[in-house]
Amino acid sequence: MTAHVAQRAVVLGGGMAGLLAARVLAERCAEVLLVDRDTLTGAAGPRRGVPHGCHAHALLARGQQILDELFPGITQQMIDAGVPAGDLATSLRWYFNGRRLAPAPTGLISVSATRPVLEEQVRNRVAALPNVRFLERTDILGPTATPARDRVTGVRVRGADGVEEHLTCDLLVDATGRGSRTPAWLQELGFPRPDEDRVKIGLAYTTRHFRLRRDPYGEDLSINPVASPANPRGAFFPKLPGDMSMLSLTGILGDHPPADLDGFLAFAKSLPVPDIYEAIRDAEPLDEGVTFTFPASVRRRYERLPAFPDGLLVLGDGVCSFNPVYGQGMTVAAMEAMILRGHLEAGAVPQWRTFFRDISRVIDVPWDISAGADLAFPGVEGQRTAKVRIGNAYMARLHAAAARDGAITAAFMRVAGLVDPPQTLMRPALMLRVLCQSGGGPAPAAAPEQRPQVPLLKS
Repeated sequence: MTAHVAQRAVVLGGGMAGLLAARVLAERCAEVLLVDRDTLTGAAGPRRGVPHGCHAHALLARGQQILDELFPGITQQMIDAGVPAGDLATSLRWYFNGRRLAPAPTGLISVSATRPVLEEQVRNRVAALPNVRFLERTDILGPTATPARDRVTGVRVRGADGVEEHLTCDLLVDATGRGSRTPAWLQELGFPRPDEDRVKIGLAYTTRHFRLRRDPYGEDLSINPVASPANPRGAFFPKLPGDMSMLSLTGILGDHPPADLDGFLAFAKSLPVPDIYEAIRDAEPLDEGVTFTFPASVRRRYERLPAFPDGLLVLGDGVCSFNPVYGQGMTVAAMEAMILRGHLEAGAVPQWRTFFRDISRVIDVPWDISAGADLAFPGVEGQRTAKVRIGNAYMARLHAAAARDGAITAAFMRVAGLVDPPQTLMRPALMLRVLCQSGGGPAPAAAPEQRPQVPLLKS
């Protein structure tokens, strides 16, 4: 029997980050309480606590792998329930600068589930754990601490009946997302707030659902023209079970997709790829347009703080909130949960300094990918180091080459899926393919060791 490292852990926030934290804490804690202001049990649609839940979402390949490790068979369970799934690069139609990336198998599965469906599947698995309990419709008031204020000892909450309660715990985990109040709580306890890195992108999503009169997908799961400096408007157009489709249009720096139907259609028509407009121009609209705005990507540098109270950790969007067009948020939260699991397996309540240091290393790669790519847009403010400029110039050539060479597409998707490190895109053999293809010359044959060898996930 595994020894407990704590009697009680309290997780604040019932989204994906909180659910995954509760899952790994349940392995090493006698009791786990998950607190959220929303109704969680039986929730089947977008929740108030996830304001972007009705828009297109993506769980990257590494995140899907982690879900299957923590919840064996969950991918197959979703597929059996009718959720479309397929290979990341052969079943999704990716466009960069109006050119489709040449498809090639990656060995990585993509499950085309909406955020509410994905969250419900995970939530049901977590709720079934015998030592996890949900405290729903409960407001979080703030942490409590020792007289010396050097250790968090619990959290004050208020239930739907208005009654306040003090929940004592050995570990308090803040997974409340972008609105995390930990910086303010630190200040109240006499600790410094973390420094923040910001990249202002001025993004907005506008989403509508349609019943289509014809099938634009064929065997594909989604049509995704990705925004680029030359074409800063983008879209995600996933196939949903049945005869419904979701279209999320994206615009940056204030060029936001309108919510009214005429404006929405006009914006779709302006995309560099005609497939989407042709599919929806005579489709049946099923709802009104909903817009979600995202002013800036924010990274809070907890790992750089000189002091922090013991017994408190933060993970998920409360540490780093990524530009959502890159689909990194849920996957990074899953990777952070695995870091938490590793610390718990050491046999003690995790120490804040080493935990924040370790998740910072996980965050570095996706932050460099998304923040660097955003800085390719001329209107985005930020420091364009030599590393950023050279990286963006190379990625532009790589995308152009991938339109002709599926091996480059597969390598890129494995990096974008946070499975392979970015350094794999700089291997000499791949760089040669990029230079040959983007320059119009013949491509050399792929070396066997460069072809993706990872099989599709199995339940």
